[in-house]
Amino acid sequence: MTTVRIPAGWPATEAEAHAVQDALRARVVLDEPGPPPGTGRVTGVDVAYDDERDVVAAAAVVLDAATLDVVAEATAVGRISFPYVPGLLAFREIPTVLAALDALPCPPGLIVCDGYGLAHPRRFGLASHLGVLTGLPTIGVAKNPFAFTYDDPGVPRGSASPLLAGADEVGRALRTREGVKPVFVSVGHRVTLDRACAHTLALTPRFRLPESTRRADALCRRALREATASP
Repeated sequence: MTTVRIPAGWPATEAEAHAVQDALRARVVLDEPGPPPGTGRVTGVDVAYDDERDVVAAAAVVLDAATLDVVAEATAVGRISFPYVPGLLAFREIPTVLAALDALPCPPGLIVCDGYGLAHPRRFGLASHLGVLTGLPTIGVAKNPFAFTYDDPGVPRGSASPLLAGADEVGRALRTREGVKPVFVSVGHRVTLDRACAHTLALTPRFRLPESTRRADALCRRALREATASP
């Protein structure tokens, strides 16, 4: 497990964080298709918090995209690096997530975040932020639609409908299990929306949520328990 310090110069106010988002958003790449689903590696990242103890734990779990077998995993623990502000959650998570990714023994391939990319009030959620900083293809797969609107997709697995900010499509509501609530897919960096949805379906053969982030969720929770356990 890697221990992380808050980076020097890390934003401390909302205004500073907004300025960083504005500067990095222009670097998001939207015209690359990304890796084909079922090829190479796919890495899920997730975080868990203990706000009372000021601790955040991040996990990165690498899967073989064809078999969904675990190839590698890593965790990192640090101080919470930003207060809770809707729309700025990436600033609470990025330092420990980057440390977990850096601790992996192999390249992560496509990164799947439990959160948002372009489906974000400032069009720069965690998946986009992480993608720009790492240069890797990233997607966001969220459990809820945040502040955006959508029509309920069809009942069969694979049905989808646009996730809308006004008239703009910022992602898709995607049915990964027949008759089960959809997930909300958005592009982060260097992947098209069609391919982001295809990756999400490839990662959900049995459950509503992708295997990548399901496994990362379990691992970061375990890392947090270990980091905060009484001696």
